[in-house]
Amino acid sequence: MKKPVNNNSQAPRMNTAPTPSIIGSDVEIEGNVKTVGELQLDGNIIGDLSCGGLVMGETGAVKGIILADNVIIRGKVDGQIRARSVRLEKSAIIHGDIYHESLSVEAGAKLTGHFAHTSTPNEKKSSGKETPSFVEEKKPAAE
Repeated sequence: MKKPVNNNSQAPRMNTAPTPSIIGSDVEIEGNVKTVGELQLDGNIIGDLSCGGLVMGETGAVKGIILADNVIIRGKVDGQIRARSVRLEKSAIIHGDIYHESLSVEAGAKLTGHFAHTSTPNEKKSSGKETPSFVEEKKPAAE
């Protein structure tokens, strides 16, 4: 008696999380990087980074905007971070603003910029301005 052949064994699984990606310390990327999954970054990215979750090692660096759900920073960021949950560990060096729902900062982390709490850290205004939706814009005085 023959068993039925299962052709679904090589089909991609839609309900499973994507495999985490790793960018090693010897890698430098110029350009934007986007993934829906988790990213371990030990190398350098010159460009914007969008991912589901980011774990940046001490040798990791980003020069651009980081958009993610969860972010752990041990390396260097020169740009904005927009994430639901942000954790800056003691070796983190940040030059830019951080927009977050939840924030944790270890003693020794360095920040040149501002923290801003928001319930929509990844949302951008459609006007194209860099002002986040939770910051009140100044209106010109009536003449």
